[in-house]
Amino acid sequence: MAARIERLVTSGTFSLDGGTWDVDNNVWIVGDDTEAIVIDAAHDAEAIVRALGGRTLRAIVCTHAHNDHIDAAPELADRTGAPILLHADDLPLWKQTHPERSPDGELADGQALSVAGTELTVLHTPGHAPGAVCLYAPGLDTLFSGDTLFAGGPGATGRSFSHFPTIIDSIRDRLLSLPAATVVRTGHGDPTTIGAEAPHLDEWIARGH
Repeated sequence: MAARIERLVTSGTFSLDGGTWDVDNNVWIVGDDTEAIVIDAAHDAEAIVRALGGRTLRAIVCTHAHNDHIDAAPELADRTGAPILLHADDLPLWKQTHPERSPDGELADGQALSVAGTELTVLHTPGHAPGAVCLYAPGLDTLFSGDTLFAGGPGATGRSFSHFPTIIDSIRDRLLSLPAATVVRTGHGDPTTIGAEAPHLDEWIARGH
């Protein structure tokens, strides 16, 4: 059976630089009836376990280490035995949330992750966070963009560890060159496509969004 994509929306809070905000997060599950990976274990390990439905969890992939994307990762790892994977440049952010628990492995640019006959390639896309990554699955015509690219523009860069020119470079150089029909499945909110976002790059730069 071919791999499929499922979206689970979980709710909690995002905290950084002394502020806290209520957020809804997309948890993406990629797999088939026997195995899966989870992209961004946000807020509710029990809900993620229920969504997995007994499938073998091969990995918990973190697109970046803001707390709302990783807060449920250790519990999910404990309950499933799956390794937590994170880009090393986001370890300082990770340690703010989980000082006593390190990830189990590192994500690197160009690394390939395989599940249910589908390959996902890690793209290092810093800017929203130093170790932010996207996952490109050409066989599914999909990019899992974390908080790097949303419908309507780049992820936020107004807080610690983020940098607007860097996220623009990441989006221009690593994402907008993908096929226009590629579906962008984001860390929050509704999906978009590369083709829908690419024409607006100069607008984003002009407004410094």
